[in-house]
Amino acid sequence: MTDSDPIIAQVEQWLKDVVVGLNLCPFARKPLRAGQIRFVVSDATSDEVLLEELQDEFQVLDRTRPEEVETTLLILPTHLRDFHDYNFFLGEAERLLQREGYEGTYQVASFHPHYQFAGTQPDDAENLTNRAPYPILHLLREEGLERGLRNYPDPESIPHNNILRVEALTEKEKRALFPYLFSP
Repeated sequence: MTDSDPIIAQVEQWLKDVVVGLNLCPFARKPLRAGQIRFVVSDATSDEVLLEELQDEFQVLDRTRPEEVETTLLILPTHLRDFHDYNFFLGEAERLLQREGYEGTYQVASFHPHYQFAGTQPDDAENLTNRAPYPILHLLREEGLERGLRNYPDPESIPHNNILRVEALTEKEKRALFPYLFSP
């Protein structure tokens, strides 16, 4: 893994300002405050190496109590910069979950600077809900996710509310929250 302080700092700022600040994930505030999010910067330059790193991170979660590490963000500053390549890799990650018997234990959520939901245009505001400074594989413990969903009054409303939140952002707010999308 590379010396990654500036990369981690940028991702932490995104988490604080966008994910928690806009309340895009109502379950992120607690582990962020408690220091239960593991930030790992990958130096993978191939899918094979990235799959090994992903498996290593599942094993770290296996060995670590949720009170210590609830979730992991595997940050990819040098690999899968193209969203289509990244999206293809997500299938590989799912196959790894199945092959290693992690289905029902962990899941992988996805974030990318060029994230685009199916059926949307690249500039549609709703894509902002999953746009991050770097490609990120977010490893979630299913147990923690299920607990959060049980305690949330209307979990089905989260995606719709998130779209409304990002659609309401002014251009100035978008530039402040997503500076990496507007850099030359």
